[in-house]
Amino acid sequence: MKKSVCKLFALGVVGAICITVCPVYGNAVNSSEETPLAGITVTLDHYCDVVAEEIREAASAAEGHEIEIAQLEEELVDPMAAIGVTTDTTTANATENTAVEQQAAATPAPTKAPSQQTKIKLNLKYDKLGLAKVKGYVNVRKKPGEDGKIIGKMTNHNVCNIVSEKNGWAKIESGKVKGYVKADYLIEGEKAEKLAEKVASLKATVKTQTLNVRYLPSTDARIYDQFSEDEEYAVEQEKLTADYMKKYIAKHCSKKDLENIDTALMYEDIKNWVMLSVDDEKVFVSKDFITMKYTLGRATTIDQIEKKQEKQAQQSRLGIVQYAMQFLGNRYVWGGTSLTNGTDCSGFTQGIYRHFGVYLPRTSAAQAAALPSVKSSDVRVGDLFFYGSGHVSHVALYIGNGRIIHASNHRDGIKISSAYYRKPLKIGRPS
Repeated sequence: MKKSVCKLFALGVVGAICITVCPVYGNAVNSSEETPLAGITVTLDHYCDVVAEEIREAASAAEGHEIEIAQLEEELVDPMAAIGVTTDTTTANATENTAVEQQAAATPAPTKAPSQQTKIKLNLKYDKLGLAKVKGYVNVRKKPGEDGKIIGKMTNHNVCNIVSEKNGWAKIESGKVKGYVKADYLIEGEKAEKLAEKVASLKATVKTQTLNVRYLPSTDARIYDQFSEDEEYAVEQEKLTADYMKKYIAKHCSKKDLENIDTALMYEDIKNWVMLSVDDEKVFVSKDFITMKYTLGRATTIDQIEKKQEKQAQQSRLGIVQYAMQFLGNRYVWGGTSLTNGTDCSGFTQGIYRHFGVYLPRTSAAQAAALPSVKSSDVRVGDLFFYGSGHVSHVALYIGNGRIIHASNHRDGIKISSAYYRKPLKIGRPS
């Protein structure tokens, strides 16, 4: 009986000590070892080593509860991620970045446009985003008003920063162009940002002085052409697979195209290659020599070609360029000859010169054969640049300052490029 009383007395003393000591210790831990969990602060418990067996069991139960909380913590979804907020400081200020771009390694297939979950970075610092919504192009003028001098052009979905708006005119910055456009031709703000996510396209930029482009994704494959540094090319397929290439080869390649190629090795290394679309032709380059980003186009500067002392002949050539520029942004259609409804490369140059009474053959190869050659050092506005791999397959119109206008492909339509985005096979001069 006395032993029972003593035991009860001992338990009471130990319990009183734990009630007194543990809260004090808990307060000390509370200042240094708190962990936030969904708005609740969980404090580490301190257990007395000398408590009776009953108190040990209670402590074990409490410990089991703490484990359940820890498991719950691991299963909780990051509340910031749930609302689309990223902790990456490089993307937190997405609205302060510029043309729509994104590293290809972070983007899902297909490569024509990012998915709704992809974060788009814009390579343009903007106060208010604007996207051109036009058929063809809209003029950018030095001053607001129809009488303002034209200093640039924006084609459909070109991106810009809208600085201000007044009387129906928007002051914009896009690429190297700073001027005014009619506000009616712009989609603005949040609507522009949503549209940008849908229409952005993946582009590859060459990061070596020259790059061999091949017919198939192998260094043993025939060379298609050489591309220039810093030029952008449309990515047709970013993530190649063996199955995709087997179907592509069956449809587009002959046995001769596969000569000297170890196909097993090619399929093993396929992830290191990418397919590009160049003038509506499919080619392959190694990812080691390019960078890939999602982009939207920006306004193009219209450099003043005419000089006060130019001869009359040069002025007439300027008229050819001015006429050709009217169709900037129009559709590419293979086999087409309509400057407004759709044309291919040779149909474009044929249609431009036909307007001025000069008749050219129908195909790019025939045009090249019919025209006298011109040295690159003597190139003039209105000359035709011919491109291809071994034989002529593409033609463009030279507009001055190292630039051409051409019906490029079904994705880009009629656009302006560097005259040396590919090595020209020939430069010809219509008379």
